[in-house]
Amino acid sequence: MAAEEGLDHAVEAMQAGDEAAFRLVYHHVQPPLLRYLTVLVGPADAEDVASEAWTQAFRDLDRFSGDADGFRGWITTIGRNRALDHLRHSRRRPVSEEPVDELVDLPDEVDVEADTLGRVNSEAVVRLISALPRDQAEAIMLRTVLGFDAPTAARILGKRPGAVRAAAHRGLKQLAKKIVDEP
Repeated sequence: MAAEEGLDHAVEAMQAGDEAAFRLVYHHVQPPLLRYLTVLVGPADAEDVASEAWTQAFRDLDRFSGDADGFRGWITTIGRNRALDHLRHSRRRPVSEEPVDELVDLPDEVDVEADTLGRVNSEAVVRLISALPRDQAEAIMLRTVLGFDAPTAARILGKRPGAVRAAAHRGLKQLAKKIVDEP
């Protein structure tokens, strides 16, 4: 509860132009947003789409009003819209077969081993969720991973709360079956 109140304060301060508050909000919101976008556009494009979403959110910040939960819903909606735009655009453009890893070799300051070990389980879960039909995958990501209630998830998806609950339930049943059926 205190953490949520602190984030509410950070959102207010961010709207007033406080850069430290923006970093705090970004640090809290970016990881789950990135996981959600990974389900929509895949791991190769999720960071680019998230960057576009943050750029738009920063540009339109004066139009936002609300608390931290409202901001999370707002940026997730922006991210979803950017992801859908990206998917539409990517269907119309050719994709290079050359992996980015071979084009750029930049040093990274992150402890890759520790970071990789921490992500293995969540990457496996995101892959499983990504294999579901999109309505189920989005409902699960919004409800379970991002922690939105059904009405907020419904607003993001443009559906009724009952439809979101049903899609999440069907998707979770499919995930449970896949987990039980795996050797």
